[in-house]
Amino acid sequence: MAIRDIRVVGDPVLRTRCAPIERIDDRIRGLVTDLLETVDRDGRAGLAANQIGVDLRAFSWNIEGDLGYVLNPQLVEISDEIQDGDEGCLSVPGLFYPTQRATYARVEGTDLEGRLVQVEGEGLMARCLQHECDHLDGRLYLSRLDAEVRREAMREVRVRF
Repeated sequence: MAIRDIRVVGDPVLRTRCAPIERIDDRIRGLVTDLLETVDRDGRAGLAANQIGVDLRAFSWNIEGDLGYVLNPQLVEISDEIQDGDEGCLSVPGLFYPTQRATYARVEGTDLEGRLVQVEGEGLMARCLQHECDHLDGRLYLSRLDAEVRREAMREVRVRF
């Protein structure tokens, strides 16, 4: 299909809670192809459907050579243990801020055949799963920043975007 343009902060689709996928058809198969092709670039870890302008619950990932997708993902488990680290976002290009996330996360959803899939991981994969589920709920990582850092980030967003 195609490598799609990434929507950036300020686009209302990024603040929209995505609708569940109710039927798998050629449109959804095309969406998955686009998500996989668009995320399969250096420096890209995850991509939610609304980041390419589609308000449906689907995302793809590209973590350490592992490329995949999930439809209708639900974050079903996270660890109590927290990881600190800088986080960025394709929709907020060039900005990285310290963001706390659970060290472990597990997502359940379906594949294109309608089969239940579970995706889990620690470290970067856990961060990705949480980040992309936030996108599908209309939430950017900037909203998770500590208040002082968020003020700094929003000043920078206003200047750049």
